[in-house]
Amino acid sequence: MFVRAYLRASTKEQDAQRARAELEQFAAEQGHKIAAVYVENESGATLKRPRLMELINDAHEGDVILVEQIDRLARLNHEDWEYLKRLLAEKNLAVVSKEIPTSYMALQSRESTGFTDAILRSVNAMLLDMLAAVARKDYEDRRRRQSQGIAKAKSEGRYTGRSKDHDKRRIIASLLRQGLSYTEVQNTAKCSRQLIANVAKELKCPTEAS
Repeated sequence: MFVRAYLRASTKEQDAQRARAELEQFAAEQGHKIAAVYVENESGATLKRPRLMELINDAHEGDVILVEQIDRLARLNHEDWEYLKRLLAEKNLAVVSKEIPTSYMALQSRESTGFTDAILRSVNAMLLDMLAAVARKDYEDRRRRQSQGIAKAKSEGRYTGRSKDHDKRRIIASLLRQGLSYTEVQNTAKCSRQLIANVAKELKCPTEAS
């Protein structure tokens, strides 16, 4: 059994690896070491996540997928969530989340221990479904509130589109002027390469070769 950690953030400006040290510590407390880490910046509302699919493809029968919270794994609609569960079931992959204590049993022996084990697995499956549904509802509620806020701002003539992160852009601009490479700027400012390229274009700095 291998433990494979999955880390996700919705946008490239967010730090998808934020919870990595916490998950590594959690695995160690359970007597395990994380064998592989899969990180990506993609929406949890879609199955078009290359690193998640890579994890499932790499996984062996009975491996464990470790996540900080279920919403890191999925904010999927019902149909997509059922499809993802089928992919996991085909390899008997277990999902372990710090927010579901009953899931910790997957980090112990994966062999059946009788009636109690069956009950815990059933409870864990129900909790996974419930938390996935809650994550989806939270996603839909936030999208609806965002749409309502934009519609109201437009009607009042106050909508100006998505605001730029001026403080971060100033930091990036300063680093670029100092001659730092894109990689050095990215590591220092904790930002996407696309944002660096945008700031460089505004400064009319040479773009980095791809």
